Order: sequence, then C-alpha cells, then structure tokens
Amino acid sequence: MAKVKLEYIWLDGTIPTQQMRSKTKILDASKFTGKLEEAPVWSFDGSSTNQAPGGSSDCLLKPARIFHDPSRRNGYLVICEVLDSEGNPHASNGRATIDDDDNDFWFGFEQEYVFWDIVHHSPLGFPAQGYFPAPQGPYYCSVGAENAVGREIVEEHMDYCIDADINIEGINAEVMKGQWEYQVFAKGAKEAGDQVWAARYLLEKVAEKYGVRVNLHPKPVKGDWNGSGMHANFSNTVLRTAGNKEAFFEICEKFAPQDRIDAAIAVYGADNKQRLTGLHETQSIDKFSYGISDRGASIRIPIAAVENDWKGWLEDRRPASNADPYKVAASIIKTVKG
Repeated sequence: MAKVKLEYIWLDGTIPTQQMRSKTKILDASKFTGKLEEAPVWSFDGSSTNQAPGGSSDCLLKPARIFHDPSRRNGYLVICEVLDSEGNPHASNGRATIDDDDNDFWFGFEQEYVFWDIVHHSPLGFPAQGYFPAPQGPYYCSVGAENAVGREIVEEHMDYCIDADINIEGINAEVMKGQWEYQVFAKGAKEAGDQVWAARYLLEKVAEKYGVRVNLHPKPVKGDWNGSGMHANFSNTVLRTAGNKEAFFEICEKFAPQDRIDAAIAVYGADNKQRLTGLHETQSIDKFSYGISDRGASIRIPIAAVENDWKGWLEDRRPASNADPYKVAASIIKTVKG
C-alpha cells in the first residue's frame, strides 16, 4: 500500500530565539489526501524542547497549515501549533496570539539571511577566519562567482518554494557577501507566518545538503557590514483604500508611544540592538521615526503608495531576521487596531 510522509514542524521553547523542530509521521495514502483535517493531532516530548518538565512532558502538535513537500516523494509539510497536554495554546505558541480572524491584514516579509561556513565559522565566501573580503558595495544584487556565493542553494530553495505553493515573490543577493533575501507575501497574518516558516524550513533542508548553516543572527559580522532583517510590509483595508496621507500618518503615529515601541522591540528578534544602530539603513533602536521612502526610518512609507494616491502599505523595518513572523504580525495588528 502506498505511503505518504508528513513532516510535522513546530517552534520550540528556546529562549530568546525559538528554533524549528520537526519529525515525520507515515500514513497510508488511503487515509491522507492532503487535507488539513486529515492530519491527526500528534504528541512530542516537551521536556526535550524546553516546553514541559520531565515529569509531565507530553505536548501536542495541532496541524494548522499543510504544504506539499517538494524535497520528498509523497511528502507534505505540516505547520503546527503547540498545545499543552490539556489542549490549550502553549506559552510558546505565537500563532495563537494573532487577532486577524477576518484576514484583513496582509503581510509581505523580506527575509534576509547569511550562509555560514561551519568549518571556518564565517560567512560563505569570506576568506580564512580573521580576514575580510573587499568592503560591501559590489555584493548587492551581484552577478558572478567573485561576488555572488551560494546561488545554487538559493535557486534550489526558490524552486522548492514555488513547488510547495509558497507565495515567494522574489530573491536577491544582499549587501554583505554571503547574504541573501527572499520575499513572501500572503493575505492574512497567520497565513503569512505559515508561509515564512515553511520557507525557512525548506531553506534549512536545502542548506543541509551543502553542509552550510543558515545564519539568522541580526548582526552576524561586526563592523561596517549590514545586518540582517525581516522587514514587515503590512496593510489593512484602511491603508489599501485611504486616498490621503493623513490616514497613513495616523497609523504611523500609533507606533510612536513608548509602550508600543517596547512591545514591538520585545518580539522583533534577539540581539536586534546590534543591528538597529542608526547606521546601515536602520533607525536606532531607542528612537522611532517614519518617512516617505526613508530606509533609515523605523517605518518607511513606500513611494509606490504615495504615487498610487496614498493607497497601499507600510514597511516596518525594525524586525530582525531571527524574529518570529507570527509575533511580529500580532504586535503590528495590536498596534494598528489600538
């Protein structure tokens, strides 16, 4: 009898940055045709993932979104929420905190990352440890072996995302050598988070084949090198239909109070202070600003929205590359809704 492979993927309880975990369930093909409701709730040892004590270690995996797994024959990716043994959302479950049941919020996440040479402990393409390549400048959207490294991994990952029906909208080499970015867009905050995590999983799996680590630290190389972010482009009906700058400014101002700044930074990624310095296309972590086409602002108003008669979206440039998109989206929605 034919079999299918379901890779259950969840976020653990590691502090300050949660890590992906996964394990495989094998089912008869007659019992699973790709529908979410056909994927059973499963359990795991939460004491080994920082999510439960050893004396009461069972946690539950509740399937939330299913993608085809192009890396396997007869495979599926099952993005899961973690529940406690009584079936309640676990404290580590960021997806459960999103208040967007009507999917009015749309998100486009720009996921930056660095390929990391696990032998030399430096970005892929850097010389031997302790030495640096030429200063950044030629690496952004670069072409050619001298400046673009890791393209074979990037291309394979992009094809996997397309085959999995993840709405990947583009890729490009970034400002630092060995640094890349892909963009994922979805209507609905939970859906956007599901797609980002599925894309992250597939990137890790491809990189495994090449013996390369995907480094999501927001400042992997100290000094005059760009950090890595996960810019969050977002809109709701108000922004998409506003027709005036006042509506945009009013929403931007909702992010300005100190309590909202603190709440955002708390979930925008560990070690983000190393990246948000006011340099390298960032605003300082202790300041808040917004501006039209300003990549040095906390929130950028895209020129495309202005030219479209003030109808479009905003870009929160503060989230770090290691942030949880669920928690980022939840914070933005809470701020906008007031």
